[in-house]
Amino acid sequence: MDPKAFYAMSYGVYVVSTWDNGRPTGCTANCAAQITSAPATVMVSINKDNYTNRCIRDCGHFAISILAETSEPSVIGRFGFRSGRDTDKFDGVPYSIRDKLPILDDCCAYIACKVIDKMETSTHTVFLGEVIGAETLKKGTPMTYAYYHNVIKGKTGKNSPTYVAEEQAPAATEKYVCSVCKYVYVGDVPFENLPEDWTCPICGAPKSKFEKI
Repeated sequence: MDPKAFYAMSYGVYVVSTWDNGRPTGCTANCAAQITSAPATVMVSINKDNYTNRCIRDCGHFAISILAETSEPSVIGRFGFRSGRDTDKFDGVPYSIRDKLPILDDCCAYIACKVIDKMETSTHTVFLGEVIGAETLKKGTPMTYAYYHNVIKGKTGKNSPTYVAEEQAPAATEKYVCSVCKYVYVGDVPFENLPEDWTCPICGAPKSKFEKI
């Protein structure tokens, strides 16, 4: 089986949010889709190891912030490569409460849902949500999974349903890889000359977290 065949399928890039006992939390996701139009229902797939999975179960609601190509890439890393168990992912991230759920300001649209059913797989829970609110917030081209990989050069977290080990960067000479999200620095400025307060554009990890490969 060629896992790269799955890359031809259409995916987006989203931040799925919910409440954790009154505190906003969430995670990056790429598997979300509309299931029916009347009533409007959508699905989202969340890894069982993700703290957000448990929070959606407890809260009974979730929202999907649809990221645009112009959205700040570090948001993807912040929500995708850190855990809400010990990190306030919304700290310093502008958001608003819409339809009683936390929504990122830096998104082109959102969909808020009430959980009405779920399907369990060995690794993920597919939550089915009845739409209770949806709105376009600003003009912009929704970010696709292909754009995230091909233009932003982002990586996929191990809890993603589309993760395959082949996406890990191969060993190379004079390259530096982020030990958190596996982003490979390929900028014009030599890595050693980057300022000490420089951070990974994908997950926000400090320069000290990069390793030479």
